This record gives sequence, structure tokens and C-alpha cells, in this order.
Amino acid sequence: MCEIFCFNSNTPKQVNECLQCFYNHSDEHPDGWGLANMQSNEFVIDKEPIKANCSEHLKDILSHPVVGKNVFAHIRLATVGEIISPNCHPFTEADDNNRSWMLIHNGTIFDYPKLDEYVEKENGDTDSERILLYIIDKVNEFEAKKGALSTIKERFNLLSEIVEDLSKNNKLNLMIYDGDLTYIHSNMRDSLYYLKNDEGFLVATTPLTDDIDWKPVELNKLFGLIDGKIIFESGEHENEYILTKEHEEYLSSLKRDGN
Repeated sequence: MCEIFCFNSNTPKQVNECLQCFYNHSDEHPDGWGLANMQSNEFVIDKEPIKANCSEHLKDILSHPVVGKNVFAHIRLATVGEIISPNCHPFTEADDNNRSWMLIHNGTIFDYPKLDEYVEKENGDTDSERILLYIIDKVNEFEAKKGALSTIKERFNLLSEIVEDLSKNNKLNLMIYDGDLTYIHSNMRDSLYYLKNDEGFLVATTPLTDDIDWKPVELNKLFGLIDGKIIFESGEHENEYILTKEHEEYLSSLKRDGN
């Protein structure tokens, strides 16, 4: 699959050490890397379809301080989609009210026909990008019906419903940012961890430091973070993902097809 990373804080902090540790896992996730840093109300995004440890561009980025309040990173092990730049995470898109969204995903969508209509609309060919396009359409529908911008709480409630539905029979470890709120979701055991300290919130597929306070992200809930604090927490759904023989056969078929 992939590995994902998020840093969320109330003040800008340097995160080079954690990022370097994260990208050192790229030998097992060689199919691309991405980095997003929220600066002055816009994302600074870099990504390439090569192994992170082989990237001179990433090496140059990490040779300078990477400082931010909202930083996201991804290393890819391709399942759905070719190894090309448009398939590297993070994915970004604007909604009808010009709000920028970002998504990174660790998992696979095995069964969700509603995403099929986005195959012709996306820039690449990943299920992850389709998730973002689908979410934005739902936000657009909500705001058009309301006739006004959504509140942060309304967006969190809407995404809680979407994520619960999407998570049925699918692996859905997600990090999403909408310019205000960072959304975190996991529905597979031992696949996402967090560390809360004075620096802020760190969330990653595996613990990135020797700190003993890393804890598993609570399963089957959506969390909303602002300034290093959880401000929203959804109820618990029942869609824990457990790898089955059918899932393994599907993933093997993708590899045979060259994806």
C-alpha cells in the first residue's frame, strides 16, 4: 500500500527530522513521493513518481528547514494506477466556492461504484483521486442546496457521512485538509498512529520517533483537527477493514496487469 504523514500545530514548527525518518521508508514504498505545506493560505506541493530516497529534488528540499503548521507527506506503493506524476499524492482540487482541498490516502477502494463516473474526469487513474473528486461534488451539492457557504461543523458532519459510506469493504486511511480543518480517518488496525505533545499532533502510518507516547489512531472514527487540537470527533461506524482472500486476489490481479 502506501504510508501517510501529517503534522498539525498552532504555530509553525520545523519537521525535517520526522520527514526524513518518514521518507527513509521509501525502499518499501518506491513508486512516488509527495509533500504539501500550507503557506499563506495556499499549498506548496512537491511530488515525483520516483523513490523518495533517489530524489535529488526531495534531498534539496530537506536540506533546508521545512517549517509549517500543516504539513502532509506520502510515499506510494502502487496498487491502482500507473507510476506517473499525476498519480502521486497529495491530490488537490477546488470546490465551486474556490475552497482548496487536499487528500492523501493509504488503502484501496474495492467496491464503491459511485466513484466510477470520475474515471474520465481525473488527471491520473487512481481510486484516491476519485475519492477527492467525489467529496468535492458532495460539498458543492450541499452548499448549492443551502445557498451559502458551509460552516466547518457542517463540512465535518458531511464528511463523516461520506467516509462512513466509503469505508464499507474498503481500506480507507485518509488525511484531508480543506483550508480550515484537517480530517483523519483509519479503519484498519495497526495502520495509523499519532503522537500528541507540545509541538502539536503528529500522525503517521508507523511511529517516527522513539517516544513511548505514540498511540494507535482510534478505528472507525473521523477526527477534525485545528491548531494541534481535536475539535470534532464522529461517532464510531462498523466498517473495520480486514484483508480477505478476495482482496488479496484483486490486488494480485492489479500487479499482473502492471498497475
